[in-house]
Amino acid sequence: MATMDVGTLKIGARDVGPGAPCFIIAEAGINHNGDTALAAELVDAAAEAGADAIKFQTHFPEHEMLRGGATAAYVGESLFDLLTRTALSRDGHVEMRDRAASRGIMFLSTPFSREAADFLDSIGVPAFKTGSGELTNLPLQQHIARKHKPMIISTGMSTPEEIDRTVQVVRAEGTPFALMHCTSTYPTPYEHVQLGCITWLQDLYGVPVGFSDHTLGSFMAFAAAANGANIFEKHFTTSRALPGPDQQGSMEPRELAELVRGIRAIEQARGATKTIQPGEQDVRNMAHHSVVSVRDIAAGAVITAGDVWAKRPGTGIPARLLGDIVGRKAARAIAKDSLIAWTDLA
Repeated sequence: MATMDVGTLKIGARDVGPGAPCFIIAEAGINHNGDTALAAELVDAAAEAGADAIKFQTHFPEHEMLRGGATAAYVGESLFDLLTRTALSRDGHVEMRDRAASRGIMFLSTPFSREAADFLDSIGVPAFKTGSGELTNLPLQQHIARKHKPMIISTGMSTPEEIDRTVQVVRAEGTPFALMHCTSTYPTPYEHVQLGCITWLQDLYGVPVGFSDHTLGSFMAFAAAANGANIFEKHFTTSRALPGPDQQGSMEPRELAELVRGIRAIEQARGATKTIQPGEQDVRNMAHHSVVSVRDIAAGAVITAGDVWAKRPGTGIPARLLGDIVGRKAARAIAKDSLIAWTDLA
């Protein structure tokens, strides 16, 4: 497929894509452990850190999994039991939606079932973010796409063929979407990150592409921003000391605030126009070189190579024109260590 121009996506009042600031999602997930007071703290912390959105997870376990299904080692217990215990209630979702609105931050949540998607639609989420585990669940992707709200689709632990199948399903419904590059290991080793997939997906599908970061620290966040990620998402918590499988790989509020500041700084620095920047002219005047006399030159004398050289400052005839001065006559006497001006030459 040929390289495509990347389009933009509108999520609520925010443009997402080239030319727009990176859309930063603070992923609260289940780090509230089902406690709405703790969930509210997460909303407040994300807003204070400057994130664009806070995202939770909407789990109705009986609709998304069998009770005795497989559980990954990092979870440490039955996934069904964990999610039953830590799921945010329906009323809790509404509370967090309203609290986010009051704090000026967007409320999002990931649905893990048809029922969860329908519920989130009923409470007015501006977009749907699907997890990597749902990428290949084409019936669910289609169900969500048919709601025609913007979708942000994670692509961890997937093949190019699996991504393409999902893209075709969503495109067939005419639903706008973005993709998230992701590696579904917790934490992700740097050598498994593959940041080049951000631009690969942008070029392949012409849609905004973000990075869902499961590494420790901020290095990959900054690298993703520098590599043109349109969206960034990372787990965060009020304290890594809290119980739960995602806490240890999450950022605390102070770190999230620093990450947001770093991404915003990188955005300001990403221009590609080589020009003299404001403030550089003073430095040019000081640091560049001009043609100067290195000994006294009598009026009417022909200037020789031994009479002149280039020295700072750069406020006279530029050093590159030294050869043009040699062989000219002095219109007046020029003292040693003088900046030579064109008016000094006959």
